[in-house]
This record gives sequence, C-alpha cells and structure tokens, in this order.
Amino acid sequence: MTDSMHSSAVERTTKQNKEVVYQVFTRLFGNTNTTNKPWGTLEENGVGKFADFTDKALSEIKALGVTHIWYTGVPHHALVRDYTDYGIENDHPSVVKGRAGSPYAVKDYYNVNPDLALDPANRLEEFKALIERSHQHGLKVIIDIVPNHVARRYQSLTNPEGVEDFGASDDTSVVYHKDNNFYYIPGERFSVPEAKDGYLPLGGEQHPTLKTPFEENPAKWTGNGSRLAKPEFDDWYETVKVNYGIRPDGSKDFDELPAGFETQDHSAHFVFWQDKEVPDSWVKFRDIALYWLALGVDGFRYDMAEMVPVEFWSYMNSAIKQVNPDAFLMAEVYQPDLYRDYIHLGKMDYLYDKVDLYDTLKLVMQGKGSTDDIVDVQAQLMDIEHHMLHFLDNHDEQRVASPEFAGDANKGKPAMLVSALLSTSPTMIYFGQEVGEPGAEDAGFGLASRTTIFDYFGVPHHQRWMNHGEFDGGQLTEEERNLRDFYQRLMNFSLNSSALMGQYLELHTHNRQHGVGYDDQLFAFSRFDDSEKLIMLANFADSVKGKVTLSLPATLIDQWQLADGEYQLVEQLYRSTDAMLVVENGLGRITLEVDALDSIVLSL
Repeated sequence: MTDSMHSSAVERTTKQNKEVVYQVFTRLFGNTNTTNKPWGTLEENGVGKFADFTDKALSEIKALGVTHIWYTGVPHHALVRDYTDYGIENDHPSVVKGRAGSPYAVKDYYNVNPDLALDPANRLEEFKALIERSHQHGLKVIIDIVPNHVARRYQSLTNPEGVEDFGASDDTSVVYHKDNNFYYIPGERFSVPEAKDGYLPLGGEQHPTLKTPFEENPAKWTGNGSRLAKPEFDDWYETVKVNYGIRPDGSKDFDELPAGFETQDHSAHFVFWQDKEVPDSWVKFRDIALYWLALGVDGFRYDMAEMVPVEFWSYMNSAIKQVNPDAFLMAEVYQPDLYRDYIHLGKMDYLYDKVDLYDTLKLVMQGKGSTDDIVDVQAQLMDIEHHMLHFLDNHDEQRVASPEFAGDANKGKPAMLVSALLSTSPTMIYFGQEVGEPGAEDAGFGLASRTTIFDYFGVPHHQRWMNHGEFDGGQLTEEERNLRDFYQRLMNFSLNSSALMGQYLELHTHNRQHGVGYDDQLFAFSRFDDSEKLIMLANFADSVKGKVTLSLPATLIDQWQLADGEYQLVEQLYRSTDAMLVVENGLGRITLEVDALDSIVLSL
C-alpha cells in the first residue's frame, strides 16, 4: 500500500452548513395500531395521517438534527380501498402491489393520498396545513415525483384549468408518437402477469373487484420498459412507462444540449429551452413540479431519474430553479458513469451515493469488506462529493438492524459517523433507523428486512418512540434510547460544525503503514477549515481494539501549522474522551483506547 493521500477543498457552494434529510413513510409514521396482520385492511391494521405530524412530533424531528423532511408517498397513488363517494375510481387489485399500494404508482399528481387525511374530501388542505406546520418548525418539505412511470390507470380529479390527464390525447393506434405520453402495443390487450411465490392479489382474498378482469386495450409498455402485453411478475406491472420523446430504437426526438453546456448554470439551461419544441410529457411534469412549489413544497426526490433522458432534467430542473433557486433536488441514479451528466447537465443537486459508499459500508459492517475500500470510493468521487447524498437506510434497502443486513443497530454507529461526516454532502436518515427498527415482520406483499411500502402496517420500534402520540420515547428500551441519543448528537454536530464544509484528508492509508494497532476495520480521516480542526476514528469491529496510536502525517501538521509540542483534543459527541496530540519532528500521534464499535470525533 502506498502512502498516498487525497486532500481537496470542496467546490465553492452557497451551502454554509451540512443538511440532514429525515425520510418518513407518511402512511406508517403516525400509525399506533399494533395488530400487524399480514395483508390487513386499513380498519384492521390502522394507518398514519397527516394530522399525526403534530407540533410535538415535528419539534422532536427538528431536535434530532434535521433540516429537511421527505414525506414519502404523498401524491395520490393506486390503492385497494373504496373512495367512490369522493369521486375516485376504484383501483383494480390485480394491478396494485399490496393493499395500501405502491407510492410509485401515482394516479393523480394534483392531489394527495386520501388514506392520509382525516377527511378525504379535504385531503389537499390537510397536506397544505402540514407543509405550513413543518415550515413553522424550521423544516423544509420534500415530496416524491416519479417521472419514469405512472399507475396503469391515471385519473386526476383536480387538474388545474387547461391541464389534461396523462394519455388523454394519445394516438393509441401507434407504438410511438413524440407527444404521446405512453408507448403502446397496438392490437394487443394487457394481461396481468402470473402470480409468483404465492403473491396473489390481496393474498388470495376473493375481493369483489376481482370478479371483473382489469382492462387495458391496447396494452401499454410497462414502467420498467417491458414491451410485453403480458409482463413478468418481477416487472413493474402496476405502472406504465412515460414517453419522453425517446423513439423505440433509442434515438431522441428532441434537441440535445450544446457541447460545453455542463459548465453553464441553471439560468442558461432555462434560456436554452425557451424556443425549443419539447415532448408533451416534459411540459406535464414541469407543470406538476411548479404546482407543488406554489403550494409551498421546497424540493423533490426523483424516483429512477436515470431512466429519463438527461435533457429533460435540464429542462425541468432549470424551470424549478427559476422559481426557487434553493429548491432541494435529489434523485436516484445508480450508474456511476452517468453521475456527472445528471449533476452538470441535468442540474440535479444530489444523487444517492448507493453503489459506491453505501454498498462499501454495508460490506464492512457485515464483516465482508475492508475499510481500505472507503479510500478508493471517496477519491473517485472527490470532484462531485458535495452532490452525493449519503444514507444507510431508506425504504428500498434492508434495515441496518435486520439480520439480513447487520443484525445489530449499533453496528450502524461507526458507519453513520463516516456516512455523515466524510463529505460536504447531505445525510439522510429513514424514520425508525435511529431507534433500531429491524423491519422484521411479514406484512403481506412487503418483504421482511425492509419496512413495507405496500401494506397497512405498524412499525414496532418507531411506535415505542412515538408512545401513543406523545413522541417522547416513553416505551423505548435503554439501548434504543442510547441509539437515538447517538443519532441526535451526531446529526446536530454535523449541522453546527464549519469544518464539515471545509477540507478533507483521509488518514487511513498513512495509518495502515504507520499507525500502531490500526487495521482495516478502523477508518480515520480529518476535516478542517480555518476555525475548526477535527480527527474522526470509526471502529467497525464489534470487539475492543484497545490501545491504538494514530499517526498524523506531515501534510496535515503543515496545513494545521502546528509546531512541535502537545495539544489538547476534546471529543465532540459525548465530551468523554479527551486525548493529547503530540507533535514531534513535524509528525503527529494520538493514542486512544478504542472500544467496540467506537465512533470518535476529536477537535483540536
């Protein structure tokens, strides 16, 4: 191993401090019902409401060290419940995943899920009140936009004047037309895929709606791109693919951005599109985003953004930034070779750092990987590190505490230290993560190890913190309280430390050669600016390391302008581990007692 290190000042950014996103699955957050019957109805298993985000709940989320709250599953999506009294068509169970439905099969972008309202007729007003409450507690609001696909049957009841439903004017006699919203299979009817592994609609219940087959003629392409009239069960069969002007052969039916446009700001991108003719779907989604901005939403999380052309994102995001330059725009992109295009050309603020940092940390936490790999991940992304949003838990991934992931929520502590403090990028936490929720239950359609997004269900560890709506942690065990206390200390430190928007120097490579007692289950790094100088050490091993001596290279000692001598260090999370930095002949050393799963932040 070489003694190479990577130091970089972050790109100049208007962000003065770190940001923390708290993702809540809105339907589950406030549910106090503990029945948890697989495939249970709303009446049996309960459901959370917008109103459950009380002033007390929001103040506790803010106190956790949160700047943005992502209300997942707000736009009205397909579900199996009768709301015909409110003018809403019933959704067919054969094209709904679970009973409560996937939040990523949106059927009405101009309204919200009626399940979430105390009065479904007043559902949009109840959500607007929640936006206002969130703002009063200093929390910015993020909701989902799912541009790649919509529910198989889209029906909006509250379109603004002049706005037409997706597909309403499509020419269904052709596979493709630039201004069609969907792709078609002329002459063929859609057929529901064969159920797999016993996953019959509603778990096999003889629901009255199932007596009549679902009708779609001609069939549309399925959300993940399947061109079969009868897709496979593992396809996103509950959704249909949106057409953005990509012809079936993959060629583009719209203008491309000029060479060099990756260096242009969002205003230049906005101007570029003003005189261009764009596909109808582009206009529809831009108008949807602007509608929610006008209602007070502060940003969006874009589902599967890489399945939509980058030129559309230039058009969409530049329009958003013209209205709100501070809008928070984060997206799923899982192909590293596309990251820079979606950031620089597509004008995304943040992309999931999933296939790089998350996957690397997961292997280390499972004892299958080495902290050596973190060095390479960070080095490869340093030019875009500010744009790579970090997380350990979200609705798509296995819960950290689940046996299928780490099996112990405390194993998330050192990983969370690295995830939260390594970069200038935002950090994301998924509700329940901070109290060790393992997602262990069989919910019906949703798989154990992940908290279900398809079923009416309760979230047991989170419910203990919620304590029947008191939101005071009254039912938590001591271990769960201690875990939440760790998250609260770490997140608040990340918000208030100026060094975390400053420079980064990895200390791991140097210490693999020169540290004493240092191995590839430890990871050390430094963050610093003119006013604050930090050393972080994470121990991923669930065993005591004992005495470890960190070596600080001359590079860092020079940058900190430290003369030979002794310097007091103060631990920042618990104020419990003071240590001494000894500088001798231009090199530094710090000797620490390192406990199992230790997460240490030292300040000079």
